[in-house]
Amino acid sequence: MSSQLERATLNALADGRYFDPFSLLGIQFENGRRIVRTLQPHAKSVALLAGDSSEALLMEKVHPAGLYEIEMPARKRRYRLRLTFADGSCHDIHDAYCFPSTLGDLDLYLLGQGSHRDIFRKLGAHPTKVQGVNGTFFAIWAPNASRVSVIGGFNDWDGRCHVMRLHPGNGLWEIFIPGVGDGAQYKFELLDKQGELLPLKSDPMGQFHEAPPGNASVVYSSHHRWKDDQWMASMTTVPNMDQAISIYEVHLGSWRRGADNRLLTYRELADKLVAYVVELGFTHVELLPVTEHPFDGSWGYQPIGMYAPTQRFGTPDDFRFLVDKLHQAGIAVIMDWVPAHFPRDEHGLRRFDGTALYEHEDPQKGEHSDWGTLIFNYDRREVINYLVGSALYWIDEFHIDSLRVDAVASMLYLDYSREVGEWSPNIYGGNEHLEAVEFIRRLNEVIHSYKATSFAEESTAWPGVSRPTDAGGLGFTYKWNMGWMNDTLAYMAEDPVHRKYHHDKLTFGLVYAFDENFVLPLSHDEVVHGKRSLLGRMPGDDWQRFANLRAYYGFMYGHPGKKLLFMGAEIAQEKEWNHDQSLDWHLLENASHQGIQNLVRDLNNVYRDTAALHELDFSSEGFEWIDWQDADSSVLCWLRRAADGDFVICISNFTPLVRKGYRFGVPEAGLYVELLNTDGKRYGGSGVEATDGIQSEQVEAHGRPCSLQMDLPPLATLILKMKEPVSGKLENE
Repeated sequence: MSSQLERATLNALADGRYFDPFSLLGIQFENGRRIVRTLQPHAKSVALLAGDSSEALLMEKVHPAGLYEIEMPARKRRYRLRLTFADGSCHDIHDAYCFPSTLGDLDLYLLGQGSHRDIFRKLGAHPTKVQGVNGTFFAIWAPNASRVSVIGGFNDWDGRCHVMRLHPGNGLWEIFIPGVGDGAQYKFELLDKQGELLPLKSDPMGQFHEAPPGNASVVYSSHHRWKDDQWMASMTTVPNMDQAISIYEVHLGSWRRGADNRLLTYRELADKLVAYVVELGFTHVELLPVTEHPFDGSWGYQPIGMYAPTQRFGTPDDFRFLVDKLHQAGIAVIMDWVPAHFPRDEHGLRRFDGTALYEHEDPQKGEHSDWGTLIFNYDRREVINYLVGSALYWIDEFHIDSLRVDAVASMLYLDYSREVGEWSPNIYGGNEHLEAVEFIRRLNEVIHSYKATSFAEESTAWPGVSRPTDAGGLGFTYKWNMGWMNDTLAYMAEDPVHRKYHHDKLTFGLVYAFDENFVLPLSHDEVVHGKRSLLGRMPGDDWQRFANLRAYYGFMYGHPGKKLLFMGAEIAQEKEWNHDQSLDWHLLENASHQGIQNLVRDLNNVYRDTAALHELDFSSEGFEWIDWQDADSSVLCWLRRAADGDFVICISNFTPLVRKGYRFGVPEAGLYVELLNTDGKRYGGSGVEATDGIQSEQVEAHGRPCSLQMDLPPLATLILKMKEPVSGKLENE
């Protein structure tokens, strides 16, 4: 039997360039007959196995490129193909072109509208069973491609073999390939509108990726059984803003390494990191981006796999294991997430279907010159669906509690890091990127509906970053306080002799401290690129450097706002952070470094156990200056309150002098004891401590009827709490 198709159609089909292969391959009704047609370019011959029959019916080769056809036997509906190869081997397969689409009408509608909440279950690669046959369903968005194929070892990486079905209404391509399962590597081969072959692409929705230098995606299905039911049951759509939040920021590749500088796996980190975080008293772990990324030196901030945990440390289930262990230990997990830009690597999203699909065509809105990266097109609903879907994927599939959204300012402003003439105003003449603003608001609304929270790394004065969207805000739960970080680090770098001239750098933050739900971040960005480590920024001899750092940490924990420390800060890392090697854990053999670690542990415990230090972080009712004007002494004294009125007093002395007989007012008469003193000998301090407490006196100070008089230790912060009111019975009576 010779094919009745036109020669041009046969050639296009055989060459893998026919726009609608499902209309010609598989079972087709032609001239009253059922024709089975298949393209098998690597087979020497092909036979049909109809129904349950074991009889092999040899198919006719109608094109030298490997196009075969045969009339389907009567009363048979299903078939298999038997491929015989040049080496004499045979292989029976199911034909991909006899299976229907697994995308329903509702899926197609929602994906076309850019509103599908489960996009990660509909696009990408998903092992499944169709009509009783095991295989993998592949789907991809590429509206401007003239052909899209799945290629892999299962078809000798030949784009002619599995050309996908196009849904022209929304630019989706899909195919179910029988026999392909977990572990199969694959890529997408695309032709642009002109029929030109594009660079091979990794799956934008790929859930696992091949290790470099390869860039194939890997079919993967999870088999992890979660054990964090109790943790997940405690989650609510309304965040608990009163809780203590002390965040340990971690780069998994350099927190700790194995022998010969080997990267630890997610499972090894689960054993070591979880125990360490619990022992140090942190409440949250924040992970620098674990989304797949090609360049180690980007620290993950140039992602190429928005739906895939990086393979550097293991499989997606290995990452689930790490999150699960953290939750079982009572530790919340924050993940850095980067929707602001993506790298230009050819196998990634760049000009994915031959056009600026994920990025904006206009370089004024589509390129970051600072980072050499491309900007997502926030004007396009399908791109928004892709990004929001990624956020939900991590929350739903990996139980991530919160996303820290990177580089928010770069999304908000059209003129971000651009000179005059390099940007165009919005329709109202302003510099706000209106579409990006709407994306951010939608993102936060969806995140909160999934019982997760969000942190904004946002460094400008944009109003209402952490205010609800229905109140005109951006909808983030929290905002990093970059102003506080810059001001206070600049102050601490000053020689104590000169600090009285910079006193306002410590007090200015309280002018706006309650405008947002702030986190005080001492992050990875502050210990790289020549900025030196935190310890390295401190002036003076070794004793003063460590004392300065201890006093600074105490000041931070007493200040309104949630807390964040980058790994290494808790052991007073001497050198800048190096992503290619482990922290210098040997420093803990030195008493001064051990003292810093002891202090951070105690600060976390006191902070967590003392409601006055965290309960009203975002309300002016939780803070009150006692004295902010003693610049000459470089001393600050303030009060923190809990919702029930309970209070603590914090006082910092940022000079290396002992302030003898220093007097400051207190709100109530009684015996005050030190909850924490950063000058304690346990921390490496000089030991100027009031071990028996301090009794208030009926002496007016700072507008208060009673006061305390005590020796303030040098370069130290104290946290005091009233143990017994003046009318109470003291312990030593």
